[in-house]
Amino acid sequence: MIHGFAVIDTETNWFDQVMSIGVVVADSQTQKKIDSIYYIIDPEYKVGGMYANELEPDEKGAYVTSRKKALKEIKQWMDIYGVKKLFAYNAAFDKKHLPEYSEYEWYDIMRLASYRQYNRAIPDSADCFKTGRLKRGYGVESILQMLRKNRAYRETHNAVSDAEDELEIMQLLGYGIHEYGIAFVR
Repeated sequence: MIHGFAVIDTETNWFDQVMSIGVVVADSQTQKKIDSIYYIIDPEYKVGGMYANELEPDEKGAYVTSRKKALKEIKQWMDIYGVKKLFAYNAAFDKKHLPEYSEYEWYDIMRLASYRQYNRAIPDSADCFKTGRLKRGYGVESILQMLRKNRAYRETHNAVSDAEDELEIMQLLGYGIHEYGIAFVR
């Protein structure tokens, strides 16, 4: 059995309901992508939302189905890869919106990415709190721009593309999965 971990991202509609879920499974040792899956939640996506125009049901191979069916199928799919740990950027948000996945261990990628002591790409000139955390500019887009040293990158806010970007942040930070213990979300 493969022992992988998952990076998960959700997008919500105007009523703060999950309208899409993207998941990337990566190898726990190499952090290389193994597979990904993308669901658009029906009827929640029909409400619209800030990033509704990024759903791309045809281009991203999305499954359009009910929340219940999507969550069941994603869980079955993650079980194939032995996933026990879920990583997300601002994981408290995604965990709150996916209480059905409370049996998983959740870890927050942002916890390492936004702190000077864990992210060597944060410039000395960056405005940080005494704790080392950036005061601003610590979203996925800003952090990936820093890590890539490329200001042209723009976050898409498509759940599966964002999950892939968040996995890249983990890869570029260079920490092993076990080093995310400090980023555990209760």
